[in-house]
Amino acid sequence: MRRGLKVSLVALTGTALTLTAAGCGGKKAATSDQKTVKVGLAFDVGGRGDQSYNDSAARGLERVKKELKVTTEEISAKQDEPDADKESRLRLLAGKGYQMVIGIGFAYTAAVLKVAKDYPNTKFLVVDADQCKVSGANVLGACFSEEQGSYLVGAAAALKSKTGTIGFIGGVNVPLIHKFEAGYDAGAKKVKPGIKVLPGKYLTQPPNFDGFKNPALGSEAAQGQLDQGADVIYHAAGGAGLGVIKTVGAAGKWAIGVDSDQYAQPALAAVKNQILTSMVKRVDLSVYDFVKSVGDGTFKAGTKQYNLANDGVGFAVSGGHMDDIKAQLDDLKAQIVAGKIVVPTE
Repeated sequence: MRRGLKVSLVALTGTALTLTAAGCGGKKAATSDQKTVKVGLAFDVGGRGDQSYNDSAARGLERVKKELKVTTEEISAKQDEPDADKESRLRLLAGKGYQMVIGIGFAYTAAVLKVAKDYPNTKFLVVDADQCKVSGANVLGACFSEEQGSYLVGAAAALKSKTGTIGFIGGVNVPLIHKFEAGYDAGAKKVKPGIKVLPGKYLTQPPNFDGFKNPALGSEAAQGQLDQGADVIYHAAGGAGLGVIKTVGAAGKWAIGVDSDQYAQPALAAVKNQILTSMVKRVDLSVYDFVKSVGDGTFKAGTKQYNLANDGVGFAVSGGHMDDIKAQLDDLKAQIVAGKIVVPTE
């Protein structure tokens, strides 16, 4: 980053604000009309510390604090809360004068769209916008091609399996998680047509979202798939996935993490050598990009897609377990980016 790079932000109240990106010796110029730039973020169920989805968002928040020198506030959702609570949480942040408000998770979509109408001078981001649809001149929806990253880790699972049987565990039975399963299944069968992919196990049904939070549910489901012969299991279950990984790792089989590079997570240190890879979903990048775009005046309402082409999704290589197959996966990635492989979402 260039020394002293400054990103100007025209306040939605008409006051000139400045986001200052951290650089070597860069200093923030003092101006008489400068005000504190504030970003409010509402986490999904599980909140900071889930070592998966929400923690990816947290990394994005930490990055904007460090590099763009903004003030931030974060709040977490509660288990089985009504939509009205999400709306109240967003109104609280917007009402405090936060110029940017972020809702993490598709469950915030309706609340963001409603609150945004009442705060036209606040910019809103909803990560994983429901069905990748938003409206309003001050709303951005970040969407991800989870099926593409899942395709690659599905191929990895098939290539690494010794029993010829692999499994998938989803947190909650919703369309978003179906994308993970669809890509995983397709990638596995691309490289090994005869591979057996067990029917996906979903931990809970909406409106119960405990499947993104309760590790005990993940552990039980993992044991069930291990008992059916699976020796590689991929989870898309947020905090509940910690139970999946611990159970699979304790059995000496391969686990595949999600959202964050779970090999690096402290809570999984005891079984990290059984984490084959993780399907990395750059929620952190979507948070950073949003704040920076508002700051430099390039914000555009609508939706932004994160996929393999822009490294919005991918796979982790920590631990070196992917070294022998990485070239094959990179070739599949290139084919997807070129449009030669179209990955299913259902």
